Amino acid sequence: MANDLNVVALVGRLTRESELRYSNGGMAICRFSIAVNRRKRTADNRWEDEANFFDCTMFGKSAESINQYLEKGRQVSIIGELRQSRWEQDGQSRSRVEIAVNSLQLLSSPGSADGRNERSYGEQPVARNQGSYSPRPSAKPESVPMMDISGPEQFDDDQIPF
Repeated sequence: MANDLNVVALVGRLTRESELRYSNGGMAICRFSIAVNRRKRTADNRWEDEANFFDCTMFGKSAESINQYLEKGRQVSIIGELRQSRWEQDGQSRSRVEIAVNSLQLLSSPGSADGRNERSYGEQPVARNQGSYSPRPSAKPESVPMMDISGPEQFDDDQIPF
């Protein structure tokens, strides 16, 4: 049997402030939503942006550390996997798909168009401008603590609320 692949990589802007909660077992759970624009051609041959919205969840120490920097309008890059939860509500079957984030990189501040203040959290940083070198002028870094994350955090799947 072949191995399946479930990897999502997105760059977008946060649509709201992040929300930090804790599971009954004490694990941090950070929820946020990002908007990712897609260019499409209209019937009259013009280009317009169409926004797609994605709910995201981050767990553990990474979630606690990054929560304070996830403000509405901030551009982020995420790598994660799709997770689906299913339940019954009022006799109706319901489901929800969200992104379980493994790696998050802060790209810019709200309203900023550049990505000078990059910071990474999670398993693996996302490289920008892969395959080409483009030097950037040095910018004064914002005060974001650096974290030593050597691999995925170990946690019990029963602590995940979906």
